[in-house]
Amino acid sequence: MTAQPKPSSRPVAARLLGDVPLPNRKFLRDLFSGYRRLLHFVRPYWRFLALAGVILTINSLAGLALPLIVRQVVDSALVSRSFVLLDRVTLLLVGIFLLQAALGFGQAYLVGWTGERVVTNLRQALYGHLQAMPLRFFANTRIGELLSRLGNDVSTIQNAVTDTLLSLLSNTIMLIGGLVIIFVMAWRLTLIMLAVVPLAVIGMILLGRIVRRLSKQVQDALAEASATAEEALSGVRIVKSFAREPYEVSRYNETVERLFRIAVTRVRLYATLGPVIGLIAYSSIALVLWFGSREVIAGTMTPGELISFLLYTMMVASPIASFTGLYSQFQRALGASERVFELLDAAPELQDDPAALVLPPIRGEVCFEHVSFDYGDSGAAREVLREIDLAVAPGQVVALVGPSGAGKTTLVNLIPRFYDPTEGLITIDGFDIRGVTLRSLRDQIGIVPQETALFSGSVRDNIRYGKLDATQAEIEAAAEAANAHDFILDLPLGYDTLVGERGVKLSGGQRQRVAIARALLKDPRILILDEATSSLDSESELAVQEALERLMRDRTTFVIAHRLSTITNADWIVVMADGRIVEQGAHEALVAIEGGLYRRMHALQFRLDDGEEG
Repeated sequence: MTAQPKPSSRPVAARLLGDVPLPNRKFLRDLFSGYRRLLHFVRPYWRFLALAGVILTINSLAGLALPLIVRQVVDSALVSRSFVLLDRVTLLLVGIFLLQAALGFGQAYLVGWTGERVVTNLRQALYGHLQAMPLRFFANTRIGELLSRLGNDVSTIQNAVTDTLLSLLSNTIMLIGGLVIIFVMAWRLTLIMLAVVPLAVIGMILLGRIVRRLSKQVQDALAEASATAEEALSGVRIVKSFAREPYEVSRYNETVERLFRIAVTRVRLYATLGPVIGLIAYSSIALVLWFGSREVIAGTMTPGELISFLLYTMMVASPIASFTGLYSQFQRALGASERVFELLDAAPELQDDPAALVLPPIRGEVCFEHVSFDYGDSGAAREVLREIDLAVAPGQVVALVGPSGAGKTTLVNLIPRFYDPTEGLITIDGFDIRGVTLRSLRDQIGIVPQETALFSGSVRDNIRYGKLDATQAEIEAAAEAANAHDFILDLPLGYDTLVGERGVKLSGGQRQRVAIARALLKDPRILILDEATSSLDSESELAVQEALERLMRDRTTFVIAHRLSTITNADWIVVMADGRIVEQGAHEALVAIEGGLYRRMHALQFRLDDGEEG
C-alpha cells in the first residue's frame, strides 16, 4: 500500500494565509484586468447604471444630512426647548425618509434589471461559444462541468458587475462625506476613530485574497458534483441494471462532502474575520463615546453634536466593514469569472477562413488524397488514419468495413469537418472542404448514427429539426418514406407526442426511423450511415433497412457496416485495418481474394449466422 502523506497540523486558514502575498502591482493589474472583462458585458447598459448611480448619489447625500437633522432635533428638545422647531425638524426628517424610500426603489429596480440582462447576455455568449466548439472539445470535457459554469459561475458573477459596483460607489460617498463632516465637527474625535482603519483594511485584503481562492475551489467542487450527478442520471439504466445505486450515491456524496469542507472553510473565515473587524470598529465607537461624553460634560460639545458625531462615526465605520464584504464578494466573482472566461477564451479549432466560399449545391463527388489523421491529445499520439486515398463518384454507395478501431468512423467524421486531417486533402466536387464555410458544407450532409440522438420535444419537432421551416405535409411525407408515419399515428398524441429525454419513450427501431425521417427532410446530397441497424431486432431492422434504401437513393452514401450481409449490394466496399485501406472493390471481387481480410470476415460471419440458425 502506498503511504499517504500526513495532513498538515496547521489550521486551514493559517495554511492559506501562509502563501497569500499582500497586493502588489501585478496583483492590482490582474484585478482590474479581470473586472474590465466583466464590465464589457455591462457597457451596453451603462445609461441604466449611470442613472442608478445618480439616484444612489442623491440618496447617499440625503443620508449624510440625517445626523445633522438629528442634532437639531436633540438640541431643540434638550437645549432650546422649542416645540415649533422640533416639529419642523421632525417633519423634515420624515420627508427625507420618504425621499430615500422612493430613490431606493428606483435604484434597486435599475440595478436589478441591468444585472438580470447582463447575466442573460453572458449565458447566451457562453452557450453560443460552446456550440461553436468542435467535437474534440466535448470529448475532453464533461457536460456536468460545462453546465456548472453556465449556471452557477455566471450567477456568481452577476452581483460583481452590478450590485458590487454601485455598493462601492455608495460606500465611498458615505465614507468620504462622513469623514469630511466629522473632521470639521471634531477633529480630535475623528483621529481617534481613524486609528483603527489600517487594521480593518489589512483584514479586508487578507480575507479577500483567501476568499477568491476558496471560491474558485468551491466552484470547481460544485462542477465536479454536477458532473458526477449528470453522468449517473444520464446513464440511469446502466446504474439500475448493475444495481449500482449505492455506489453512485456514495460517489456523489464524496464530491459534495468535499464541496462542504471547502465551503465550511470559507464560512469559518467569514465567521472569524468579520466579527474581528467589527470588534475593531465598534471599539473605536466606544472610545469616541467615552471621549465625546467628557467633552459634553466639560461644555465644549452639545448632546446633539455628540449624537450626530456618533451617527457619522457609524456611517464611516459601516462602509469600512462593508468594503470587507464587497471585496470578498468581488473576489468570489473573479474566481467564477476565471472559469467562465477560460471557456470563452478557448478558441474553436475549426473556424471558417475569412476567404471561405459558400459551397454551391453539389453533385456529391468526394475525394480523399493522402489523408492522415491523429487526435493529438496525448503525448504518444497514434495515427488513426494513414495515407488514405479514395475517390467516390456522385450517387455511389460506399461501404466501410473492418475490425473495431480500424478508423471507419473517424474517416467519415472528416467529411463534415468534425475534425480536420493532419495531412492530405479532402474535396467535394473539387472544392477543398477547408475552403468553404462550415454551414454550407454541413447543410448538404446528412448523418444517421448508430445511437440515435433525439431531443425531448415532440415527434414533429424532432423530424422538423432537419428543416426548421418544414410544413406538416413535408413532415408527414418524410415520415412515410421512413416507415414511421403509421407508428407515429398510433402514439397517444400522434405527431405531438413527447418522446422524452433522448427519445426514451420510443423503441430503438422507432427512434431510428424518426432519425431517418429527419435526414430525409434535410434532403442532403451526401449521406453517412454509421451502423444504423446494428442494434435492432430483425423486424425493426427490416423496416429501417427499407427506409434507408429510400434515403440512399440518388445520394452519395457512406455506410459503416457491422453486418456484411447488409452491404453486399453496395457499389464499392472499402476494407480498413489499422487506419489504412487494405482492400477495396465490389463484393464479388473481394470475396474472391484468397486470404483477404474481407473474405475472412465474410466467412466468419456467415458461419456464425448458420450456427445461430441451426
